[in-house]
Amino acid sequence: MMVGWIVGLLLLSQQNVAPDRITIDEKSGQIMADLERGAYSINYLDVPLIDNERLHQLTDEVTKKIFRKPKNAIINDAGAIVKEVAGVQLNQKAFVESFYKHFYGEGPMTFEVPQKPIYPKVDSELLASIRVNPIGYYVTYFNSNNHHRYNNIKLATQAINNYVVQPNETFSFNRVVGERTRGRGYMSAKVIVRGEFSEGIGGGICQISSTLYNAADRAGLTIVERFSHSRSVPYVPSGRDATVNWGGPDFSFKNNYNQPILIRAHAMPGRVYVSLLSSDSINHKPRHVPSASESLPEEINAGTDVGQPVP
Repeated sequence: MMVGWIVGLLLLSQQNVAPDRITIDEKSGQIMADLERGAYSINYLDVPLIDNERLHQLTDEVTKKIFRKPKNAIINDAGAIVKEVAGVQLNQKAFVESFYKHFYGEGPMTFEVPQKPIYPKVDSELLASIRVNPIGYYVTYFNSNNHHRYNNIKLATQAINNYVVQPNETFSFNRVVGERTRGRGYMSAKVIVRGEFSEGIGGGICQISSTLYNAADRAGLTIVERFSHSRSVPYVPSGRDATVNWGGPDFSFKNNYNQPILIRAHAMPGRVYVSLLSSDSINHKPRHVPSASESLPEEINAGTDVGQPVP
């Protein structure tokens, strides 16, 4: 009988309560919470208690609502450094403390939501210090008249451009570039380039991973994972390719130096350029890597082979 009475009070306390409001002032960045006590109360013997499960749900919801990812400093197409932007996350401990204070206080439960900044990994000062010393580069060539393949190449170069690999960090091509889908702008490259089967959606991506591999190898970085195609490809010398496929082969390298490495990648009509840079104080040990042929790769229609797994 007692249990049924308590459950009834609990259900009654959660009826007809006003919805919570979390408002964000875009100009000032101030975030206000306007909450209804009844939504978080368990009344037992006239003593108001906090429903901790509802409070946890609220904290999770506010955390998701106000989260803003930080933006690293980058070098734009004009060569100028674009300053970093700090992100924002909920200060959960301070939020719960403020909730308790206002719940057991008088008046409405309206208070400023406590935030704390998320600082980006790459700021303009770091970027300025590691853009000065080229330690490795590589150039490969392609037929820019194949518009779908060119589109995929540009998207992949944009994904790795301005990426900073910290000392002892391992760079994973698949992790950084992400899944190649239509929703992300990738297209089906309906060609085979002298035996290189396209990925279907995202065909042409292997030229970027192969260009990056040769630049990283030339810079003396530690190659962690690399797989060659089962057939030779024309955009790099024999045995100098790095095949990748989402959910399959990956290309990765480790920054074995004590300074961060900056990746600069550009796709221009007919060529892909990848350059690795660092600070003046880096003591790198370059390797000899043969250059790619400037001849445009021969392309043939893939026909029904498009979409087959990368060999």
